[in-house]
Amino acid sequence: MKKLLLLCTLLIFACAENEDNPCIYTPTLTTEAVTDITETSATLNGIISVVSENCEVAPGEMQGFVYSTNPSPTIDDNVEVIYGTNISTTIESLEPNTAYYVRAFLTNTIGEFYGNEVDFRSKAIASVNCDGAVYPSIVYGTQEWTVANACHITYTDGTPIPQVTDDAEWYQLTTGAWSYYNNDPTKPRLYNWYAIMGIHDTDPNTPNKEFAPEGWHVPGGSDWGVLERYLIANGYNHDGTTTENKIGKSMASIAGWNSSTTTGAIGNDQGLNNSSGFNALPVGDRSYIGRFVREGGGATFWSSNPYYTTYAWYLVLGSASSEPSWFKNSMKQGLSVRFVKD
Repeated sequence: MKKLLLLCTLLIFACAENEDNPCIYTPTLTTEAVTDITETSATLNGIISVVSENCEVAPGEMQGFVYSTNPSPTIDDNVEVIYGTNISTTIESLEPNTAYYVRAFLTNTIGEFYGNEVDFRSKAIASVNCDGAVYPSIVYGTQEWTVANACHITYTDGTPIPQVTDDAEWYQLTTGAWSYYNNDPTKPRLYNWYAIMGIHDTDPNTPNKEFAPEGWHVPGGSDWGVLERYLIANGYNHDGTTTENKIGKSMASIAGWNSSTTTGAIGNDQGLNNSSGFNALPVGDRSYIGRFVREGGGATFWSSNPYYTTYAWYLVLGSASSEPSWFKNSMKQGLSVRFVKD
């Protein structure tokens, strides 16, 4: 965003009846930085001051802001009329992720005057999933987590994340990709670690893309740790205790898991699952060689933390366990993804 503080000062001299007392009209218009920008609104700010000597301005003076998606907007474009010296107004109904141009303006019988131009871009729509709806989320203590798996197929700038179905091609990848479990479009999407880190080509000098929606990020191990400690301390263990880690059932969905006879395991008495609302689904994952495994047996979630050059950490909820477990394996794996708010 440009923060130009140019002053548009115009001197208008007009002959009065007494040539010894000419009209001197000096408007100074400053368009200031736009603030409070959202997907569909923004606040325009500016200063308009006028020095006038021996001038008569007829009724009909108008001042405020003009704005447009094209540079150098005029009163033929969108007009917001605001009177005063320090002026500010919030405009609505903007198009998301769109560049706009703004100028303070003043018009009257003497002339039509404009301040410096400021541009801004409305925010992209954040947290929109593959169905066009906002990812649902829940606040857990000091954190807010999405409670549905990521399923978008582009980075935030619109760059596509490739879908890869072939096992051999999947194994060779060192860049971002996704697939449906079993390459079945009725099943959830899985991502390799390169995708969640925005690694979209093989040039190490290319900046990474953003995978998470604006205002969110893929959780690291410390984020997951905060969530686990919150759930334990607030009685989400399957037996209601607030020590040890037995929160698996509270995080797991109420159906779809392989059955278990172990009391407190996620797969045992599944109707008691999901008391936290986290709704982890046992969608399985894709191995580094491209094979699909663990459907019904586990929910696996990426961490943003690498372990080694080609390995990274991930969290597993298993149907036969009551405790989330941490593992490290190839970045080529296809796992589920959740987001935590910045």
